[in-house]
Amino acid sequence: MTTLVTPPSRPLIAIPARFAASTSALRYAAEVNARALIEAVWRAGGEPVTIHPADPADTDVAARIARFDGVLLPGGGDLAPRRYGAADTHDSVYDVDDLQDAFDLEVARQALGLGLPLLAICRGLQVVNVALGGTLHQDMGGPAGEHRHVVHPVAIRPGSLLEQAVGLGKVEASCYHHQRVDRTGTGLTVTARAADDTVEALELPGAKSWFTAVQWHPEDTAHHDETNQNLFDALVRAAGTARRACVAQTS
Repeated sequence: MTTLVTPPSRPLIAIPARFAASTSALRYAAEVNARALIEAVWRAGGEPVTIHPADPADTDVAARIARFDGVLLPGGGDLAPRRYGAADTHDSVYDVDDLQDAFDLEVARQALGLGLPLLAICRGLQVVNVALGGTLHQDMGGPAGEHRHVVHPVAIRPGSLLEQAVGLGKVEASCYHHQRVDRTGTGLTVTARAADDTVEALELPGAKSWFTAVQWHPEDTAHHDETNQNLFDALVRAAGTARRACVAQTS
């Protein structure tokens, strides 16, 4: 008699969707995530799950994400400057969506509060920074100063979770952003910078679980660059550990 062996299930990674006004194959506006991002989580052994951004006033965000083993806050458009107390909005600010902002900010707060492993990327880093009371530079100086379509070296702080995750003291970072951290949020520490002093990574010492935020897009090169893929591997590994701990507590 043949015994069927059930393979271990993949840790569930919640990824808030991004709103898209249109897509080539659909007749309506869409909710999407970048395929490169999804594939990086899958390669790492995770089960990527896109979740619908709903108004936190109408839904229990904590309960929604508590069923997952980890969270990934992806890139996207700009946060509304009013979210971090700015009186004016720079002309370069784009793709602001109040519902997206409200949901992402609440996901960041609740993920950290619940102790869910969390990886935040580009806009995701900025969301976490603002959620913890930090601010942003709305524009890095136009084409001469912004980091768009740029791959550059980033120096990583020795001993940081980021260094442990990527396995090196520097990384080649694929960047696409025109904003950056101004004042860091409460408790956050800078764990990587670019040559022009742009904050490229943040961590939260004393966080309840694994958490790293990076300003660049590791998914851009993860399919051929092990150093960047290692970030997704670290998230899924932490999510798997959290899942096993939860199972042990309930058994």
